[in-house]
Amino acid sequence: MDNLILIAAFYKFVSLPDYQALRQPLLDRCRAANVRGTILLASEGINATIAGERPAVDSVLAYLREDPRLADLMVKESFHDSIPFGRMKVRLKREIVALKAPGVDPAKRAGAFIEPKDWNRLIEQDDVLLIDARNNYEVRMGGFPGARNPGTESFHEIARYLAEELDPNEDKRVAMFCTGGIRCEKATAFLLNRGFEQVYQLRGGILNYLEKIKPQESLWQGECFVFDERVSLDHGLRKGCITICDDCKSVVKVTDEECRQCGSANFL
Repeated sequence: MDNLILIAAFYKFVSLPDYQALRQPLLDRCRAANVRGTILLASEGINATIAGERPAVDSVLAYLREDPRLADLMVKESFHDSIPFGRMKVRLKREIVALKAPGVDPAKRAGAFIEPKDWNRLIEQDDVLLIDARNNYEVRMGGFPGARNPGTESFHEIARYLAEELDPNEDKRVAMFCTGGIRCEKATAFLLNRGFEQVYQLRGGILNYLEKIKPQESLWQGECFVFDERVSLDHGLRKGCITICDDCKSVVKVTDEECRQCGSANFL
């Protein structure tokens, strides 16, 4: 493989009451391995994207899996020709993804996981309400046809949308998706807490779908925004050809000299 850098994305909702004590040893291990990226730790679990040469990344993953609580950590792999992060950060948070809705615990209860191979069949059913759990600027880059856009600028805003716009007596079956799975897992837990019964989520998120589903069989349209220097990915998790204007958040091609919407040349 020409691309020598492994990018590993992973998360897990699991009780980590000692998360503060985990930070420095984990940061030291990552730095010693010359791995860069961001790891978030909270009492509810871990959320991370790290990058480096495979032996280095594998050594960090092996270290994490020595903790019985993280032994079954699921990792999504992609590749690039350089490390798309400037430095290594391990941060302590109240939540590994901020919903700001007390009482929501995906580790105890969340929506049913749907594998990528079964996703098309589910979302093509007329009685399934499909919701994109990502933010506005991400939705502009690509999505599944027919998905409802909550119009959020930050993830925590989706809680209000779900509470005000969805009714468990009317919206009997709800399917949600996001980039890697973490946001829809938490959002489906929120819906279950509000009395919804048939709630589904795309296992591994869009990234898992783009890796597993062949382009000719895919319902995905556009590219998928990612939170690193690659900006977007297409099928096969290859670096995409579109990016986002840093000023107005419009979608632009990487070959454009300026944004057609606002005229800015500041692209992500």
